[in-house]
Formats: sequence, structure tokens, C-alpha cells
Amino acid sequence: MKRFLGIAAVALLIIAGAAWFLSRPAPDIYWQGYAEADFLRIGPTLAGKLTHLAVARGDSIANNGVLFTQDAVPDMAARDQASAQLHQAEAVLANLQNGAKPTEIAAATADVADAAANAARAGADLARRQALVRSGAVARAELDQAAQAANSAAAHLAAANARLAQARAPAGRTQEITGATMAVAAAQGGLDQAEWRVTQRDVRSPTAGRITDVFARAGETIGAGSPVVELLPPENILVRFFVPENTIGMLHRGDAVRIACDGCAGLIGATISFIAPNAEYTPPVIYSNDTRAKLVFLVEARPAPADATKLNPGQPVTVQAGQVGRPVAPP
Repeated sequence: MKRFLGIAAVALLIIAGAAWFLSRPAPDIYWQGYAEADFLRIGPTLAGKLTHLAVARGDSIANNGVLFTQDAVPDMAARDQASAQLHQAEAVLANLQNGAKPTEIAAATADVADAAANAARAGADLARRQALVRSGAVARAELDQAAQAANSAAAHLAAANARLAQARAPAGRTQEITGATMAVAAAQGGLDQAEWRVTQRDVRSPTAGRITDVFARAGETIGAGSPVVELLPPENILVRFFVPENTIGMLHRGDAVRIACDGCAGLIGATISFIAPNAEYTPPVIYSNDTRAKLVFLVEARPAPADATKLNPGQPVTVQAGQVGRPVAPP
């Protein structure tokens, strides 16, 4: 009887142990990796002499802050020359578009007034002579003379009006005005280009970040595109870690992960941004079913910019699936 009870007790212990084993929470899964960053190497758009370096290694820079300055004297002289050429082209166009001088227009206006008075006087004289001819007081010849005088006065009035219109009309012909207009547009383009070159001599930061390196000093001549400073924006800090082949299926782009590192106060949340499509071997081994577990996939996750500043490129990290403050779901 005692033997039976002992066997029953052992069986109960085995069942209880199995139940606990099956009901225990799944162990957390961790992956090893390191912090990395996409650095921005910033250089001038145009070749030139570096006159002032506004930042040093380790400085923080705001968005659109000045990084360095180049010699702008030649470009400023070219800008002044282009501005003068534009004013010259505009003056030529204005001269072609305008009419005669104001004094010439005034003289032509006076001629019109005088011709109009003469035409009115000649017309009135013709009307009187027509009345006298009907009464027989004036000969027909005098009427003809008055008619000719009235026609002549009208012709002079028409000529005076034509001269006034010509004085007020543009001095240039249509083709000349078109050419002068195009010359103004070309001069404006030259001025815009010269002003752009001047603005390029103050090189500014495209985003806020930290200066991680400086490659040149004031007094050096820098070629176009050659880096002068290296900038690290917080949003460019990421974590790269390696996931074994048997657990890569539990991760997807956009999933949340938790990052732990030495010296970090608590876990850092991040979002998976990239999963490598191809596997790689951790050591250089020959593939077989026995070495299948050595296959790993590169995964990248990006923390929020506010949290990314807690990580330094090259720093080892441990990555765990799930959001910060939430339990990890079993694979």
C-alpha cells in the first residue's frame, strides 16, 4: 500500500512539474548588435578658399546654422557687373519703348492746336463765301479759293496729328523691342546666377545635429564637393543586429523592438526599418544541416531622434522584440 502511495505521489509530482513547464512564460529572446549612424559629409558647392570655420568637432549645430564660409570677393564683383549690365539693358529697352522727348511731344501738340485753329478758320470762311455766292455778292472763283484753303488746312491738321502720334509712339521697331526685351531677360539670368554664387559661399547645415569631424581649416582652398565637416543628425542613428534563421520569421518591417546598452537608463524603443533579404554566416563555415543554425539576417532598427542621442556609433547593444513597457510575445 505504501509503495502504491509513493508511486502515486511521484506521478503527481511529475504531472505538476510538466504542467508548470508547459504553462511557464516563454523566455525572452535577445539579439546582439551595435549602434551605427549614417553620417553627412558636407562640402562646398563651388571651389574656393575657406575663410572661416564656424564649428569644431563635438559642437551642436542648429538647422540652417553656418558651418563655414568661403571667399566671396570675386563672386561679389561678378554680381555687381551683372547688375550694371542688367540696368544697361533695361535702359536700352526703355528708350526703345518710349516716344520722343517731352519737349518734342509738346511742340507736336502745339502744331496740332495751330493746325486745328487754321482748319476751323478756313472752314468758317468757306461757309461765309458759300452764302455770299448764293446771294451773288461773291464771285465763284473766290468760293473755289476758300474751298481749297479749307482743304489745305484740313490736310495740315491731319499731318500735325500724325506727327504727334509718331512722337508719342515707341522709338524702336517691333523687332528691336523684342530683341531688347530678350537682352533684359538674359541680363537678369546672369544677375540671378551671380547672386546664387554669392549665397553659396556661406555653407549652412541642412539639418540639426552634432559635428563629428572636421577635415579642413581656414586658409585652405577646397574643391567643389570635397567634405569640410562631418555631421551626425539624431535621426540618422540606428541599430544593426543579427537574427538567427530560426527566429527571423517573427520580425517584420515596422515592428517595435527594445534596445539595452551599457550606461543606458532603461530600455530604448525603436522600429525595425530594414530586414536583409539574404542570410549570411556568422563564421566562415560550410553550409550543412548542422550549421543551419549559424545563418543570421541583418536587421536595422531606428529609435526616435530624442532617444537616438543616448546611443553612440559602434556601441554594443542588446535587442529584444516588443515595445518598451510591454511583455514580449512568444515566437
